[in-house]
Amino acid sequence: MDHPSQPSVRHFDHCPWLFADGATEEQRAAQREVQRAVGGDTGIGERCYVAQSAAVFPDRLRLGDDSYIAAHAYVTGELDTGSHCTLNPFTTVRGNVVLGHGVRIGAHTSLLGFNHSMAPDRPVFRQPLTSRGIRVGDDVWIGSHVIVVDGVTIGDHCVIGAGAVVTRDLPAWSVAAGNPARVLRDRRGVEAAPAATPAPSGMRPDDGRTPTTRPAPDPEPGAAADNPQPTPHDRRPVRVAAAADTEAAAAAPGRRPDDSRTPTTCPAPDPEPGAAPADNPQPAPHDRRPVQMASAADTEAAAAASGRRPDDSCTATTRPAPDPGAPHDRRAVRVAGAAGAEVAGAVAAEVADLSAMRPGGGRTPTNRPAPDPRTATLAAFADTARDHAAGLLDRCWDGERYVDRPGAVPTVRAHSDAVEIADLLLGAVPEHLSAEEHIGRLSGLQDPKSGLVPEFGEPLPVADADGFIGEGAALYHVLCVGYALDLLGPGLPHPVRGVRDMTARQLVVRLDALPWRTGAWGAGAWVDSLATAAHWNLRHDDGGDNGHGTPESLFGWLLTRADPWTGMWGSPSAEEGRLQVVNGYYRLTRGSFAQFGLPVPYPERVVDAVLDHARDARYFGPGRENACNVLDVAHPLWLCTQQLGRGADGYRSGEIDDWAERQLATLLPRWQDGGGFGFGPGAAGPGPAPGLQGTEMWLAIVWYLADLLGRSGELGYRPRGIHRPEPARQGIAGLS
Repeated sequence: MDHPSQPSVRHFDHCPWLFADGATEEQRAAQREVQRAVGGDTGIGERCYVAQSAAVFPDRLRLGDDSYIAAHAYVTGELDTGSHCTLNPFTTVRGNVVLGHGVRIGAHTSLLGFNHSMAPDRPVFRQPLTSRGIRVGDDVWIGSHVIVVDGVTIGDHCVIGAGAVVTRDLPAWSVAAGNPARVLRDRRGVEAAPAATPAPSGMRPDDGRTPTTRPAPDPEPGAAADNPQPTPHDRRPVRVAAAADTEAAAAAPGRRPDDSRTPTTCPAPDPEPGAAPADNPQPAPHDRRPVQMASAADTEAAAAASGRRPDDSCTATTRPAPDPGAPHDRRAVRVAGAAGAEVAGAVAAEVADLSAMRPGGGRTPTNRPAPDPRTATLAAFADTARDHAAGLLDRCWDGERYVDRPGAVPTVRAHSDAVEIADLLLGAVPEHLSAEEHIGRLSGLQDPKSGLVPEFGEPLPVADADGFIGEGAALYHVLCVGYALDLLGPGLPHPVRGVRDMTARQLVVRLDALPWRTGAWGAGAWVDSLATAAHWNLRHDDGGDNGHGTPESLFGWLLTRADPWTGMWGSPSAEEGRLQVVNGYYRLTRGSFAQFGLPVPYPERVVDAVLDHARDARYFGPGRENACNVLDVAHPLWLCTQQLGRGADGYRSGEIDDWAERQLATLLPRWQDGGGFGFGPGAAGPGPAPGLQGTEMWLAIVWYLADLLGRSGELGYRPRGIHRPEPARQGIAGLS
């Protein structure tokens, strides 16, 4: 087909995958205007495209990098996507919908993340709306004319055949089709067990057809059922004749279960990355070639070799070259000849090895993974940090006390940070003082009567009516001095009396009065300080809470006030987005749930909210990340994965891994030999110059990011102070 030499906007609307390479500067400027004109709370990533002809009227939109909304799509409500997601022409997405990375949605498909009630006491148009939302994992291919109803979760790596109506959750790796949709087989080559057809719910009962047991010949792989004639492109697999094959036959993801075609091993050639199954019968560079077997005995091995990225244009070979830029790359392997069965077995093992690894992993696609250069990078970074630890501490010792960086004034936190860094990298105390001198100096800073530690040269803060303070450096000193002394051995010598003597009623009144709507960060920091003081107090014979039940009241209040939609405390704002809420969540949970070893409420919703915040370009755009903002995402993700699991079975693990990989790749080169890390750009915190606070925080962040990826062991260090991953105690009473 001939195309115009310069595609028009209408052409790009229908073929947005061509825009990045083919648009003029004028067209790019026009596209930026289209994106700016999208209403609601909107954040659109890099290299995205929103069709001019699409009806995009969201309450909130987060479109990940390299994603697009094509011609005549209809988007309302709240849509949150990862990177490389595609809404093809005439797609409808409404209600509350969350997509992972690499989700391809075919033309004319509807994701309806809301519903009407249907009580008999009023007309349908007067019924209230409900919304449980739709969640779609990573690497998911949803065919054309599919309907997904409210409340459905679709697991990672699923393929859903054209025309399916999805009314129930689908597990990871499912190949599903039908009305209502059911799992037909596992994409890795395992055939699903026969299951009863689920009762339809949430969809129109106007399709009464059932899948036939002997479909007609296929015009070509994955093509629409509009031509019953076989063609030279037919590549039917050899199948073992068995009754069970009638169920597996419906597994071809490119068609509906009532499509009278012979099953094929793969969907149609794709006209663009992630095009819907059965959308276009014409071959294209994005061909997904099937595995060819030499005999019927090879059928099972052939099924194991399926699944790969839709932008592979190379001829299939027995050992495809790895594509470092394509995290979901799983190229098929063609096996032919008399030795097909033996080769197919080896291929199936190799593909199984690939499918078991995390998307985005850096292994060479072989049965024996090659050494991962990224782990070597982590180890090299840690070795460099250890080599320079003594020097960067020397740099921040002014001869009498510690400063955050040369030229700054001495602070209590700088001394505490020096103790933390020396323990983390050197397993020792900073050599400028003996251990006894460090202990004496830090212990002597605590006021025996109140248990508070003021800043150098500042008066003791005045307590509020309930006996504890509400703001100021002394709040954080409960954490940093307490943990520095904990690393040195003795801990704080005196209880924090304002927390020890506070009654449960006083605590609840204070919690209710904290600025959760306007300053959730500060509110979370206050809870962190109070809970940490309660932790130290439990170590004292005269400490605890004098029998007031204050710690129990704290957790009772927190558990009953957590927002079930976000798992957090506080509200986002148009001016700051989720910054206050997410950063406050980190501080609050660090001192309470994490420090006391208790599970956080609603961990899935927390992950959703944190990942949404992590795409806010105001705080995570290139060169804008500071230590607070990155730590306040990394730690909640890490904390929640401890409850939800990680890897292929973990909640949104692929997206978490991708975020952690990107942060590490950005962070490690920022290390400055002899100086450490700067806190971050701009005026927030200590600023961009390397110093003790930035170094202490970023070293902990590196550990959490590496641990999210299962690679923290390469660092050879583990935080033991404020940022320790283990609980300081298990439960409210008694030491761990």
